[in-house]
Amino acid sequence: MKAYFSNRIYKDTLPEEYTNSISHAHLLFSRAKQFSFQTQVLEKRSGVNGSPKFNQTSREQQFGYFFVVQFKYRADIYYHAYQFEHDYLNVQIAFFKSKLGRLEFRLDRLQKQLKSLKNSINSVVFGTKKLFKAQHTKENYQNDHEQWRKDWERSRYNQITISGRKDAKVGNFVFCYTPETRELHFTPPNGTEIIIDNLVFPYGQEQIDHAIETQMSCKNKKKYGNPIAWSVEDHGDYYIFKCIVDVPGNPHKNDSRADGLLGLDLNVDHIAWSNINTTGQLIKSGVFSFDLEGKTSEQITKMIENKAVVIVDLAMKLNKPIALEKLNTTQSKVSQPYGNRKANKAMSHFAYNKMISAIKNRAEKMGVAVFDVNSAYTSQIGKIKYMKRMGISIHQAASYVIARRAMGFKETLPPVLHSLLPEKIAGLQHWAQWKWISSCLSDVRKHAFYRKELFAYDKIDSMNQLFPQGALSDFEAKGLLKVKSRKHIA
Repeated sequence: MKAYFSNRIYKDTLPEEYTNSISHAHLLFSRAKQFSFQTQVLEKRSGVNGSPKFNQTSREQQFGYFFVVQFKYRADIYYHAYQFEHDYLNVQIAFFKSKLGRLEFRLDRLQKQLKSLKNSINSVVFGTKKLFKAQHTKENYQNDHEQWRKDWERSRYNQITISGRKDAKVGNFVFCYTPETRELHFTPPNGTEIIIDNLVFPYGQEQIDHAIETQMSCKNKKKYGNPIAWSVEDHGDYYIFKCIVDVPGNPHKNDSRADGLLGLDLNVDHIAWSNINTTGQLIKSGVFSFDLEGKTSEQITKMIENKAVVIVDLAMKLNKPIALEKLNTTQSKVSQPYGNRKANKAMSHFAYNKMISAIKNRAEKMGVAVFDVNSAYTSQIGKIKYMKRMGISIHQAASYVIARRAMGFKETLPPVLHSLLPEKIAGLQHWAQWKWISSCLSDVRKHAFYRKELFAYDKIDSMNQLFPQGALSDFEAKGLLKVKSRKHIA
């Protein structure tokens, strides 16, 4: 599913009647969407759909606007819902809460925690939580609350999205786009017929035309038709129209790993790559460098797209699919464990998602499959196990681990490291072992790993023995002395 953007339709080129109608439609649609969402949230939180009713066998009943509570020898009457809630329901709720607290306080508390974890339904602040809080935190809004309200309403009521219907002639009963004339017709809730002339989509015009023409020529739309959704966004001085269509995948995609894979490690200033064969051996590794420092978002996007073209072309030349790591950019990449202050600053405007998207989009277009793999300890494994052995950088080593993981290879610890594991760690899954080893070596500088002797011994008593004399600083050597052997670890 892809959304294609139209050209800008400036409001001053449209009749005032059109802009008023679209704004009114935005308001009605957003209010309906927000009411529907909040209703679903309340229903999920309460477990009651629609209007709640009393059980027929309960002593509490409602007769018109009156509420009656029947006891053995009397009946209490409450004349409206407010009186019933505060004089009866609140008292009963407090009584039963107190009783449950006295009898099963601990059990009740744990059950509520478990229920909260399983059934918690998050709310949504339409118009963004940041803007809502700004009325109390920003000086300009504190001094001019009316301006805040205008901005708040503009943020809340600025979009219409109408899902398509596969049985509609053009895939949608509200919006009608004519590919030949480039005209868009639609009628908002107030009944004004709006015609947008010369509506073009700089990226995706062919796909949209093909989707609409295919839908129009489809004879059995209920069975074979495809819905086409439309969205109208108000950006202040202009509107953006979006057409959302189903785009079939490339039927000739190369997803064969019979000859190996091309692994990628994405970083703030370069993309490291490793080409491996079917047995997981490294054939060649390299780096595509770029500089994002001081660049605008448009320049960054262009540079990333260019690198995506180069990478996919390399994969096509090698006749191999691509392997990427699935990363949480708020943790792994942003922290820059191997970067510096300049790299951390650059990361603040580094569009990691754009890089992933650019590579995947280019690969989809050129028929190259992209595999996502778990990123756990790829850099640590590459640094400790392969960096010196292969004579490559830490990021190239990480790309090598990514490619091997996509091929299904398991990265076990070398015997010399396994001999240091405590008993409780030695029997765990290999990722838990790498986690322990990585934490022990976390204070060792990266360049020291180029001098380690990982495969010189089968068994050692101290991690200091991994490094030749003079490779470690006094601080690093002192830290590693704490990890002598599994015998000394509780």
